[in-house]
Amino acid sequence: MFKRFGAIFFIIATLVFSPNIVFAQGGTLSETYSSDDLVNTGNQFFGEVTQGLASIVERTISQFGLPNAYILGQEASGALFAGARYGDGTMYTRNEGQKSVFWQGPSIGFDIGGDGSKVMMLVYNLPNVDSIYGRYPGVDGSAYVVGGLGMTALGYNNIYIVPIRSGVGARLGVNVGYLKFTRAPTWNPF
Repeated sequence: MFKRFGAIFFIIATLVFSPNIVFAQGGTLSETYSSDDLVNTGNQFFGEVTQGLASIVERTISQFGLPNAYILGQEASGALFAGARYGDGTMYTRNEGQKSVFWQGPSIGFDIGGDGSKVMMLVYNLPNVDSIYGRYPGVDGSAYVVGGLGMTALGYNNIYIVPIRSGVGARLGVNVGYLKFTRAPTWNPF
């Protein structure tokens, strides 16, 4: 059931950004990460979710191309029609090294529940590490109890972020919202 909802909401999120978008293989951060790099890193980070992670990474790369950065972190979220999500992690790039990032964001929709997740975010068209800061709108859908592995797509200013989450909790619904990336943590989701 989760896979069906995840696939439906991934398609909706992709269509929100336009089916005619052509994703570049990189910005001024010229070196990209291969699917093998991402699957190996994800397996070390998430643990033993190999088949599900490999499938999601392959689907993401076939849709968006190769990312030129990725973020590994953790987040927590909750919703009762309106919700909020908070997270922190480290962004990795081949050319400009590592950088700590924080994110938070509101959501609204038919969404009830809460979860805690490890998250790997694939980042596309990032011209430099400071360009990550901004608000990335998107559509998200969840349908699981106890745990799951899912993805969504967010975009802002020709930069696209695809969060892949593995977490625990109970969540059901669909919402519209954004993630705001910041240099320091804050409790204000807006």
